[in-house]
Amino acid sequence: MVEIDPDMGHVTLLRYLCIHDCGHIINHDIVRGQIIGGIAQGIGGALYESLGINKHGEVQNSTFSQFLMPRAADIPDIELMHLETPTPLNPLGVKGVGEAGCIAVSAVIASAVDDALTPLNAAPVRHSPMTAPYIYKRLKAQ
Repeated sequence: MVEIDPDMGHVTLLRYLCIHDCGHIINHDIVRGQIIGGIAQGIGGALYESLGINKHGEVQNSTFSQFLMPRAADIPDIELMHLETPTPLNPLGVKGVGEAGCIAVSAVIASAVDDALTPLNAAPVRHSPMTAPYIYKRLKAQ
């Protein structure tokens, strides 16, 4: 669930719910950390992390001040729901979990942003990162 400032184009994440299945969970704390860390990484790619590239293909971001990343305050409380479907392919019934949090984030946030922009008749989102200037342009392209 997102909120968009129509005057600035800034996206605020209000709620993030993740349902995942990593098979048999051996350590809930480690799984929680892996999923939340992946979602935080995905939020960075979805909303902030942008490379400035000139016409010669050279990266122009020389410092992290020019390559924005989410701060702790930018990450909402993440609600996790665990499905536990053990796999028969190994004796522990475990599946991968490390990358699971970040895979769907851009698509999830883009859908939420499109949903929030619909009543404003804004142009749909077509790429990430969905930075404030990009969203602002979507709002003005009506």
